[in-house]
Amino acid sequence: MIKVSVLYPNRPGAKFDMKYYCEKHIPMVQQKLGSTCKRMAVEQGIAGMAPGAPAAFVAMGHIYCESAEAFQAAFAPHAQGIMGDIPNYTDIEPTIQISEVKI
Repeated sequence: MIKVSVLYPNRPGAKFDMKYYCEKHIPMVQQKLGSTCKRMAVEQGIAGMAPGAPAAFVAMGHIYCESAEAFQAAFAPHAQGIMGDIPNYTDIEPTIQISEVKI
């Protein structure tokens, strides 16, 4: 099992529309990836480790799939549409990482 993490770094003055992200973008991604997407999760950053510290990321989206190859095959035909939707909810350039889930 792999996890594709899309991380949106927190920065002063950044725009992020969580409502749009959860209600429009994520369902669109799920629909496009189909059964390749085993599950998804969205997290909203609320704080850093130290008291009063800001969250490192304003939001994180996670997509779980059987393999990186399966994800890439499902994502590739829809990449332009999925990535093209990003300006509709944020002005933050996301960092994307694919990880192997161990536990």
